[in-house]
Amino acid sequence: MSNCAKPKIGIRPTIDGRRGPMKLRESLEEQTMAMAMAAKKLFEENLCYSDGTPVEVVMADTTIGRVPESAACAEKFRREGVDVTLTVAACWCYGSETMDMDPMTIKGVWGFNGTERPGAVYLASVLATHAQKGLPAFGIYGHEVQDRDDVTKIPEDVKEKLLRFARAAVAVASMRGKSYLQIGSVCMGIGGSIMDQAFMEDYLGLRVESVDEVEILRRMEEGIYNQEEYEKALAWTREHCKEGRDDNPDFVRFSREEKDKQWEFTIKMYCIIKDLIKGNPNLPEGFEEEMAGHNAICAGFQGQRQWTDHWPNCDYPEAVLNSSFDFEGKKEPIILATENDVLNGLGMLFCKLLTNRAQIFADVRTFWSPEATKRVTGYDLEGRAKENGGIIHLLNSGAACLDACGECTDENGNAIMKKWWEVTDEDIKKMTDATV
Repeated sequence: MSNCAKPKIGIRPTIDGRRGPMKLRESLEEQTMAMAMAAKKLFEENLCYSDGTPVEVVMADTTIGRVPESAACAEKFRREGVDVTLTVAACWCYGSETMDMDPMTIKGVWGFNGTERPGAVYLASVLATHAQKGLPAFGIYGHEVQDRDDVTKIPEDVKEKLLRFARAAVAVASMRGKSYLQIGSVCMGIGGSIMDQAFMEDYLGLRVESVDEVEILRRMEEGIYNQEEYEKALAWTREHCKEGRDDNPDFVRFSREEKDKQWEFTIKMYCIIKDLIKGNPNLPEGFEEEMAGHNAICAGFQGQRQWTDHWPNCDYPEAVLNSSFDFEGKKEPIILATENDVLNGLGMLFCKLLTNRAQIFADVRTFWSPEATKRVTGYDLEGRAKENGGIIHLLNSGAACLDACGECTDENGNAIMKKWWEVTDEDIKKMTDATV
């Protein structure tokens, strides 16, 4: 993530505002705050930002029974930078007086399904009020009735709904104010790479930044990259990234010297594209503007065909940026869409923010049945490929993270893609060994 403040979740414990001889509100204070604290604990123990740090949760100072307390909570949340709110209620509350009225926050409401208090009534009422006022809210409710005093025991189905809401809300809030950086423009008439700036800005809250591909050549020729980082990246690549076979006929095959120059060119592309996305304070003096970068949360590279008909393609930068490691070790994956396919790039971004894992972009080229495989290759499919009736051939166009090679495993030996901060040096070696 960028240096911008991370989105926080605010917990709003709402309560029946009626006071008097019966002390109705007073009798519900402990129960309501316990429910709020249970939600806070659930989020803090299970949710992380994309940089691996735990999600920050802010509590209202008091329960919220009337408008002044709603206003005090809103003011605190503004000061604290809260982007997501969860209203929790174990009882009936005054809906329009206790609801979150900030049009910019992402809202959820959890109504306690208890034996003696109508949390469901408040939930239905306040969700209707949200709809009436044009303020979308996610309703959360348990399948089974709980005992009145069981507010700290969150049922599994409610846990799943709370975490799904919070995970998605933090992902959405993380995109706000960031940029999609398109390097180049539309690629080969692909509709997915046609940029719709209104959609990006109005629906996702993303700014669109555009840079011509010639900017990469300018930075190469003028030395606008960090020489030490480039040399380190080149040395790491030569040691760990195996060069694949060359299937080109002799009359168009590059010499060893030409291939070495292309490797150097490609590594410079990697460093420069990373600098364009994130910025780099370690660029040479005199290039302070370039140091800033574009505050991008994801990007795309047009490549074909104006670039790739003349220059080395962008497969290495795309694959390694999307992976959970590079020459500096494990890192947060940086989404870079091949062919500037912004729609696929956004899909990859959504999944990365929701899972904290690297993403793979691949073209579905061919379905191979066991019979077709045998006929063309002479090979008999085995195991799951045979049992499931064939395989899908994903011959990708560039942005395939190395994590997708399936070499990382969990404690039971199952092939997985790990959260990026859980990747080990051993995992990195397995992934590079399995890749050409």
